[in-house]
Amino acid sequence: MHVHLHLPRLPSSKTISNQVHGVMKIFHHEKESEAHQIFRQQVGHQPKPALGLPQTINPDEETVPGIEHPGSTGVIYCSDRAIANGFNYANSHEWANLGQGAPEVGPIPNAPPRPENIPLPVDSLEYAPTTGVKELRESVAHLYNDTYRKGKASQYTYENVCIVPGGRAGLSRVAAVIGDVYCSYQVPDYTAYDQVLSAFKRLVPVPTALDPKHKYRLDIEQTKKDILTQGLAVVIASNPRNPTGQVIAGKELKELVSLSRENTTIILDEFYSWYIYPDNEKDIGKSISSAEYVEDVNSDSVVIIDGLTKNWRLPGWRVCWVIGPKNLITALSQSGSFLDGGANHPMQLAALPLLEPSRVKIEKVALQRHFKAKRDHVLKRLHALHLDVEVPPQATFYVWLNLEKLPPPLNNGLTFFEELLKEQTIVIPGIFFDINPAHRRNLFNSPCHHYVRLSFGPPIKDLDKGLDAIGRVVAAARLGGTKKMGHSYKKSLESSSEINV
Repeated sequence: MHVHLHLPRLPSSKTISNQVHGVMKIFHHEKESEAHQIFRQQVGHQPKPALGLPQTINPDEETVPGIEHPGSTGVIYCSDRAIANGFNYANSHEWANLGQGAPEVGPIPNAPPRPENIPLPVDSLEYAPTTGVKELRESVAHLYNDTYRKGKASQYTYENVCIVPGGRAGLSRVAAVIGDVYCSYQVPDYTAYDQVLSAFKRLVPVPTALDPKHKYRLDIEQTKKDILTQGLAVVIASNPRNPTGQVIAGKELKELVSLSRENTTIILDEFYSWYIYPDNEKDIGKSISSAEYVEDVNSDSVVIIDGLTKNWRLPGWRVCWVIGPKNLITALSQSGSFLDGGANHPMQLAALPLLEPSRVKIEKVALQRHFKAKRDHVLKRLHALHLDVEVPPQATFYVWLNLEKLPPPLNNGLTFFEELLKEQTIVIPGIFFDINPAHRRNLFNSPCHHYVRLSFGPPIKDLDKGLDAIGRVVAAARLGGTKKMGHSYKKSLESSSEINV
């Protein structure tokens, strides 16, 4: 039986309402919202002053000269807020973490056994080269050739691979060797791009807003025009797309790669390349990579970042790689020497058998079946809550959920997030995917303001716990309980928020 609720007319998308002590307040700016003020009070989250003066928690306090906080990524901020509401890693089983940017790491049906032991030969106790262990670099090159480059004249070798201690480290190494250029990025996209574009001042960010009406599709023809008219030298993107769950594939991916032959470097974060959910059973087990469309591995300026974190479900190993032309890899060796020093030596050796192509094929099929079932389960439950996803995910393990149709103040990501913390559930507010290096925009004007990202990375029981919590909060709001929402948030374990709105 379906119950149809008739909701009052909602204010425009740039209007948020709040009820404090039973009195309705309508406001239009982040300064009038308690959830937004809590966000801005986090060090590094204030709009940056014109002179670039360092941000501090209290400007009147003495600061460390020359230090500027870059701001936290979405997952870090949300974890800090959860801790203020009673979350800790000892009681994490009591919470539903749908903000988790990692897949479940335990056994899944029909997948190869999980690694349980790490050999520690004496030689592995030495530093590894900053480009990584040669055997692992060879294994990565072989896997990409076997999967995406069969029959092609140009093949990857170990000289095209650099092993790095995590995806962010790989991205930072790449950013450190890019000159003074215009860099194209999209909104929404992966939260760490914000910090990278802020930290490496030589990259001048040029944003492109992706439209939900076009399923967040990257317009390749428009990108070509922007390269010519704006002088773009670098395009950076996640593919598959975090947080929207979309994917650039086939002809469009081929055209994007072709831009690398027009004096533009294409940097693609491909960490979700196995998380593809085809409609046809015969396509289960196929993955996506720009490596398939590279013509010459040493002249096409395509940079691929991937690793064990997502596809192999081993986020704690911190073993990832960057693939590209040989001269890029030598530059990454140099930037790695002063940025991170290289990846863990024993873990690199332990990764070798995991990259065997026959094992990878089994892993892909098991992963896609398992996560497709979880995706379908989450979408079905959201539908039952009348929270239909306007652009359902075709890839990744994320749902990009629009809250605009909910009663205010629950119809923006930060307030929705704070209300769910009261229910011991974590999601990621959409503003963290609005890559805005200047931190100047009024958050209410962000195209991501009315969204949250839900992860179906965790095990199914955790997903259901979180969806139950969402159901309780949404039901309360629809039944007129919004006067209890939008205020009285805890700033710490010891006290409730002292912010007055």
